[in-house]
Amino acid sequence: MRASDSERERVAETLREAVAEGRLEMDEFEQRLEATYKARTHGELEPLVRDLPAPGVAVAPVGAAPARTGSQKRWADRIGKPATSGGAFAFWGGFGRRGNWTVGRKFTAFAMWGGGEIDLREANFEDREVVIRCFTIMGGMQVTVPPELNVEVRGIGIMGGFGERSKDDGVPSPDAPRVRITGLALMGGVGVERKRSKAERQRLRDAELDRQRELDGERGSGRGRLEKGEQDGR
Repeated sequence: MRASDSERERVAETLREAVAEGRLEMDEFEQRLEATYKARTHGELEPLVRDLPAPGVAVAPVGAAPARTGSQKRWADRIGKPATSGGAFAFWGGFGRRGNWTVGRKFTAFAMWGGGEIDLREANFEDREVVIRCFTIMGGMQVTVPPELNVEVRGIGIMGGFGERSKDDGVPSPDAPRVRITGLALMGGVGVERKRSKAERQRLRDAELDRQRELDGERGSGRGRLEKGEQDGR
């Protein structure tokens, strides 16, 4: 069946929207547009837009976004959960609080001749204001926090140490909980370290690789258009 002028114009409009949305490169757009105005039948028009959505039609997402878990969740989604732990104790042994747990608004940890680990990188928080009290006698504790968490360290070390160090730089987020870490280390130590989890570091590396690929693709497209323009000008 022969195509009308209005049908050719509808195809041309679909092509214009596609190039504006980045679905078509400029050279491919020009080729398809030229073929559109030369087309005489529906059979010649249909292949030109077979792989493109019609103008004004929303495109369904390829798939549902995976649910955010752990450190990928927004801070607002990690605050206000029922506490799963309000304290920890170790005597001639050790304790650990890590992974997807919820720290209480007041958390007290004690270790004597032993040690403990408190990891907040994947944790939820009962309240926006949290106090963690660490007491150790001839023992040690390690508190690991994400770089974006608002943390204040005010512990005392007697013949021992109570301090903070940063392994990963980061700026505290204004919507993150505020955690105050206090306590006493007697002939022992409490260390507070800012450090990203392995999963978070991998996610950031993947995001950077994706961004680099996009930049390389844009540079390649730009070089291709420039070379084509130079050839056309010869």
